[in-house]
Amino acid sequence: MSTIPIKNIAAAEIVGHFINNVDVADNNRPQPVTNPATGEITRHVAMASQATVETAIAAAQAAFPAWRNTPPAKRARIMFKFKQLLEEYAEEISAAITDEHGKIFDDAMGEFGRGVEVVDYACGIPELLKGEYSKNVGPGIDSWSDFQPLGVVAGITPFNFPAMVPMWMYPMAIACGNTFILKPSEKDPTSPLIAARLLKEAGLPDGVFNLVNGDKEAVDALLNDDRVQAISFVGSTAVAEYIYTTGTKNGKRVQALGGAKNHAIVMPDADIDNAVNALIGAAYGSCGERCMAISVAVCIGDEVADSVVRKLQAEIASLKVGPGTDISNHMGPLITKVHHDKVRGYVDLGIEEGADLVVDGRGLVVEGHADGNFLGPCLFDNVTSDMRIYQEEIFGPVLCVVRAESEEQAMQLINDHEYGNGACIFTRDGEAARYFADNIQVGMVGINVPLPVPVSYHSFGGWKRSLFGDLFAYGPDSIRFYTRRKTITQRWPVGGVREKAKFAFPGRQ
Repeated sequence: MSTIPIKNIAAAEIVGHFINNVDVADNNRPQPVTNPATGEITRHVAMASQATVETAIAAAQAAFPAWRNTPPAKRARIMFKFKQLLEEYAEEISAAITDEHGKIFDDAMGEFGRGVEVVDYACGIPELLKGEYSKNVGPGIDSWSDFQPLGVVAGITPFNFPAMVPMWMYPMAIACGNTFILKPSEKDPTSPLIAARLLKEAGLPDGVFNLVNGDKEAVDALLNDDRVQAISFVGSTAVAEYIYTTGTKNGKRVQALGGAKNHAIVMPDADIDNAVNALIGAAYGSCGERCMAISVAVCIGDEVADSVVRKLQAEIASLKVGPGTDISNHMGPLITKVHHDKVRGYVDLGIEEGADLVVDGRGLVVEGHADGNFLGPCLFDNVTSDMRIYQEEIFGPVLCVVRAESEEQAMQLINDHEYGNGACIFTRDGEAARYFADNIQVGMVGINVPLPVPVSYHSFGGWKRSLFGDLFAYGPDSIRFYTRRKTITQRWPVGGVREKAKFAFPGRQ
């Protein structure tokens, strides 16, 4: 067995907060943090009181004037140093993810690497913040625009990507000249805390980045404080809508990324073996706890569906499920016992609704891990659009096969769904692929790519009830979200000439 040792995890017995570049001990309402593979409580995390959140906001507000006036090149140098430190601590941070989330170590390393790519992008901030300039827009009049930071901004992030999703937010926000408060998931708090300490080591001034652990009390404190100018959120649709509604009501700029039900269409001309391999990884990787996981395969025609289901069954039989520290495993446990029982309940529901459960992972036993949150891969066939297992986000290792008669019918299913995060198509037909890309109503499209997660210099986001707000995460949209455009028009008198008053609206001269 190949294992990755969990060592040097930089967390105390009670994980507190990080404010003004120091650890803040706060034993308010400590909640247990468990190892999902064993069920063992490994540490506790403190839930921030409103007073603690307000301390973090005050620190960020005090740091903002000096930070916004720090040259972008100097901010970039700190980001370069931060990136270097992240790479040095890659294994430690990834081990913390495996310990608290449960995903396979290699998967944790992959998550971490995609987060560091956004730090790469932030290192280019001097170029990204360059404004526009036009000389002589009128007689002796010049005009230009620049991008100015908002002030104190905050990010609220989910358990499924404890390192990557926070890095979707704070590197760009900080590089743009804002100060930042992160409220990570209380289920796996260690990896964000390690990154916070590395920001300090990289030379980030006190108060520019602050971390508070907590629950709804901390979230509401951020949403209701006038000093917080913007909120970024990734999580479930119900909470995303609450964040967006409450934040915008309080005059904040909000981007709130919600749930998903990502479909993959398998066309009759597709390379079925490659499509099945892609579906296996996209559906069951990270135990299905990904907002971009493929949870529905729409097969065009019964012949395609029968072949896909048969090959999926064979591939699932070879999957190894066990603790994330064993890198020979393909899938780890679900994050908590509560979530395990919720996902298992969806499997029970699918049977009641009349879908055919062709692979049942409910009886999985992982030797030596009787108290772990393990659920084997599950596969349903003959799922229909009126079933809850089709309509709702399960967020677990459950793949539903839907049968359709045509690409148009399959696309209509996707376009009718309340979520519009991502979708993909497997085909050799360029015309079919182009039609799909042009007409499918989702924010991220894959063509023979099952997880079309944009790279750091593009932006990530969905449509419909997968996104509340106008701007996607990271990439070019992050500059627009974390700054305000200001346009300046100036004219200097020439030769002491005094002009007469003009009462007509100024036009182009």
